[in-house]
Amino acid sequence: MEYILIIISAIFVNNILLSQFLGVCPFLGVSNKLSTATGMSMAVCFVITLATVVTFLLNSLLAKFGLEFLQTISFILVIAALVQMVEIVLKKISPALYASLGIFLPLITTNCAVLGVALTVVQKSSPFASAADGMFNLGEATIYAFATSLGFGLAMVLFAGLREQLALNEVPKAFKGIPIALVTASILAMAFMGFSGLV
Repeated sequence: MEYILIIISAIFVNNILLSQFLGVCPFLGVSNKLSTATGMSMAVCFVITLATVVTFLLNSLLAKFGLEFLQTISFILVIAALVQMVEIVLKKISPALYASLGIFLPLITTNCAVLGVALTVVQKSSPFASAADGMFNLGEATIYAFATSLGFGLAMVLFAGLREQLALNEVPKAFKGIPIALVTASILAMAFMGFSGLV
């Protein structure tokens, strides 16, 4: 039951994009096409989940030696290494997706959603805790990270679908481009506010 609450909370109630406003750069930049948004979502999902597991373990190692002050810089280095790995894999497996993501793929390194999830998990973590205490162990931290990245992907895909539909309709000249995208994003965020209080 705890895992279900963590998943629902991370995807719908505390959506990283629409409630916490982390990772907005790729949200606005890569959401013109549904295929690109889906590819970016999968890459971010992989990086967030793997980075959270690695940083969780790294943080316990840093805490053991009293080096917590190195937390942020070491987390950034881990995230950068993981993004490089994703870039290499995407270049080999799907060159078209790699080309369509363009500059936004290296930007996952500086995507505050990835670092934000890793830091949130570390703040809420303890090797012997449970979600009932408000603290995460490694399993719950992994579930939380994966669910948060699914929430990121859901918001990206919904937003990309809405933007593709808007491109087919007549939009007033003053609202074309980014203005209508921001209005759409705000309405989508308000829709997700309806989930507050669910968990």
